[in-house]
Amino acid sequence: MKEITVEELKKKIDNNEDFQLIDVRETFEYETSNINGVNIPLGGILIEADKIEKDKPVIIQCKSGKRSAAAIMQLEQQFGLKNLYNLKGGILAWQSAFDPDMQVY
Repeated sequence: MKEITVEELKKKIDNNEDFQLIDVRETFEYETSNINGVNIPLGGILIEADKIEKDKPVIIQCKSGKRSAAAIMQLEQQFGLKNLYNLKGGILAWQSAFDPDMQVY
């Protein structure tokens, strides 16, 4: 599974690179704090797979990296997607590196 660090993600954001960010946490977690990804909770990831871009890098994130890894495994197995990256450490790593005051559920 391909991974990306929060530092690499921040660089992509700062450089206005073309990618999609998907947050697979539950809606109440997303509403508490997010980094502007599309919220598709893990339980609905296969049902809502049509919302996932096929022609650009897609970074999938959750709280710690576990649910996003599960989402990637499901999407790769079900749809054969090859453009998915797991955000290593999830939003907790983002909070630690860039936003220590961020509320994380």
